[in-house]
Amino acid sequence: MERYLLTALTSCLFWNVFGFSAAMGSKPNILLFLADDLGIGDIGCYGNNTLRTPNIDRLAREGVKLTQHIAAAPLCTPSRAAFLTGRYPIRSGMASNNRYRALQWNAGSGGLPPNETTFARLLQQQGYTTGLIGKWHQGVNCESFNDHCHHPLNHGFDYFYGMPFTLQNTCQENKPPELDVALQANLWLYSQIISLAVLTLTAGKLTGLITIRWKIIASFTLAGGLFFISWYSSYGFVQYWNCILMRNHEITEQPMRLERTASLMLKEAVSFIKRNKHGPFLLFVSFLHVHTPLFTIKKFLGKSRHGLYGDNVEEMDWMVGKILDSLDKEGLKNHTFTYFASDHGGHLEAQDGSVQLGGWNGIYKGGKGMGGWEGGIRVPGVFRWPGVLPAGMVIDEPTSLMDIYPTLVHLAGGMLPQDRVIDGRNLVPLLQGRAQKSEHEFLFHYCGSYLHAVRWHEKDSGAIWKAHYVTPIFHPPGAGACYGKGICPCFGEGVTHHDPPLLFDLSRDPSEAKPLSADTEPLYDTVIKKIGRATEEHRRTLTPVPEQLSLYNILWKPWLQPCCGTFPFCWCDKEGDSTQSL
Repeated sequence: MERYLLTALTSCLFWNVFGFSAAMGSKPNILLFLADDLGIGDIGCYGNNTLRTPNIDRLAREGVKLTQHIAAAPLCTPSRAAFLTGRYPIRSGMASNNRYRALQWNAGSGGLPPNETTFARLLQQQGYTTGLIGKWHQGVNCESFNDHCHHPLNHGFDYFYGMPFTLQNTCQENKPPELDVALQANLWLYSQIISLAVLTLTAGKLTGLITIRWKIIASFTLAGGLFFISWYSSYGFVQYWNCILMRNHEITEQPMRLERTASLMLKEAVSFIKRNKHGPFLLFVSFLHVHTPLFTIKKFLGKSRHGLYGDNVEEMDWMVGKILDSLDKEGLKNHTFTYFASDHGGHLEAQDGSVQLGGWNGIYKGGKGMGGWEGGIRVPGVFRWPGVLPAGMVIDEPTSLMDIYPTLVHLAGGMLPQDRVIDGRNLVPLLQGRAQKSEHEFLFHYCGSYLHAVRWHEKDSGAIWKAHYVTPIFHPPGAGACYGKGICPCFGEGVTHHDPPLLFDLSRDPSEAKPLSADTEPLYDTVIKKIGRATEEHRRTLTPVPEQLSLYNILWKPWLQPCCGTFPFCWCDKEGDSTQSL
């Protein structure tokens, strides 16, 4: 009997190792889905029973679900930079120390630095055909309107079709001003600066103190007028300058026609899979869903129980299903490593009057823009690779969106860069069940460039402690968000500094409802000291880099504006009626 058991165990071990090695013998295709602003509480497999997400739920049933999957930042631009590079945004200069915490314009000069190495570039070097369909939001140009230094094709992607920026209310006519008023304030500031310059130049010209052509003064006057008109109208030229679609380096729509964008994205994703079915390929589907203005096709309008937001979630899930169907049709399901996540938590402050336009973060406190509270950074994380990853497994260990980087490089047979710190960890052993613990002992939660909280995974006891050094002040008090302010700030009068820190044991209190103290928790002092030492060690690994989200880099610059036509009247439609019916 003992001999039989030993033989059976040895056979199982041999089969697991051999099966994984055989699967790895031919590199898997890789399909990544990343939603925009989706809350962890919006999906059926994470407990939502009022929204229909059968396709994402199917991925979880057929694969592995992570319950403590953490974004490295609570906003789009820095979170996606971390996802692409496997590094905290502060290491690449993609973390802001001002109130503009994400790129504001296609014509800004900031973006993912050319010297950063994305997972797409490393997979490209391993023979993968790499494609990005959808949202980028990592910058476009540096010094001229077509240098494309930050463009996806300069960061390892062979093919790009999508939006170099991000959706905003100004992309659709007859919408209220953008909830984040930073954009409008930016335009107003510009119009005032240019107006002052025009007055100064005109006075200097008339008095003979300045030698300058009237054409230049006229150009400044025109620019100031355009900025004022854009600010006053809430969309105006902004719709033409920011809301564009590109195929590789070419602008195909300026401005976008939102009523057909979902159709175009779906068509491009399916087409990419079909023409690269002999692989290996990396396809990164970066959804514009479920960011405002939540444009949704007629097929899904009014179908959910949660208004326009719910309709948009269900449309996105349907798109996931259509893309998965294309894998099945090409016989690629068992040869594809598939992943679904969101870039950060749901946007609680996204509202139109009494109508909620943002997501739900389940039992977790806070949301988008909040660097420390779980609602802003805990996101869905689902993996599927039939025959290699177990079906129906749930993992409660702390993991990060940054882990995708080393995981993909491992699957592709590549090597991680040795000239920089990589903060992500290879998830394959954990996903296969060959490892029981996450390799992350500490995770650092930033709000812009400000460290707000630190998570410690105490592996011996299994406890997960989190210390908050800074938290946002909710408006109104006790509301759980910063209503009327767009998103909560990272610094200044809108935050509270905690000394001693707020401490929670997430393994017992995932909602962060009951802060611990030295009186209620015997280990309080020990935990705080341990986290403090880890924070000091982490900060010693940081090196100064150029700030990509500095005020200068995020300001609109006319000479960097992507334009299809004659600036400033940029317009084109090269898609025609090429969309497929949905």
